[in-house]
Amino acid sequence: MDLFSFTECANQTHSLRALFELLVGCATREGFGEVAYGALNFVEPLRLAEYPPPTVAVKWPPDWCDRYFKRKYHTIDPVVRRTPMLSRPFLWDQLADAYQLQPDERRVLDEAREAGLKHGMSVPLFGPLGRISVVSFASAFDDADPQDRIGHLNALAWQFHTAYGDIARPCDNGCDRKVALSPRETSCMRWVAEGKSSWEIGKILGISVNTVNFHVKNAMRKLGAASRIQAVVVAVRLNVLSI
Repeated sequence: MDLFSFTECANQTHSLRALFELLVGCATREGFGEVAYGALNFVEPLRLAEYPPPTVAVKWPPDWCDRYFKRKYHTIDPVVRRTPMLSRPFLWDQLADAYQLQPDERRVLDEAREAGLKHGMSVPLFGPLGRISVVSFASAFDDADPQDRIGHLNALAWQFHTAYGDIARPCDNGCDRKVALSPRETSCMRWVAEGKSSWEIGKILGISVNTVNFHVKNAMRKLGAASRIQAVVVAVRLNVLSI
């Protein structure tokens, strides 16, 4: 399922459980069927009742789920601790290389691996008023390569996060708001949706990289998006961009 197919299905979903199952299904086809979504610095208005904060929705091996919540591992989980410091998707294996992890942080990662979450990655998600959320994906397969799937999983995370916001906070998300992109902003965002870099878009449209970045940033500002991929998702959901 591609970006637009996921968005189309999510547009017709009105429950968190159904939306999360859609995300898990898509992630499973990418080889990363263990998924968790959490709100790190605020209480989400909508969550699956069986999971305590900061978790909103989880699909993990049952034994690991029980252990994680009973022992309150979210207080020492390096993914939870480090997400606010990072602006891009990151691999769990890279945390030990980038940071001097505490023994308890290493223990959480080691136990997660033993429980079947062998290769993982997380996507920091930044929203209004300083809100920070995270979607994490993990694979049960020894030969899984999260680096190879990081682009697709990043896009899925942002799509899910935006669709979730429409369900949880329909008024805050401005479902009825009107956004008008200029023809040049629309052209640039259309190519962003195709996965093109600013350099590639510049070559296609015959403009400079700086001009591309100018139009993309303007589009992101109008759409209230924190990243390019979120801007594409919001534009599609508001019918500003159609492919």
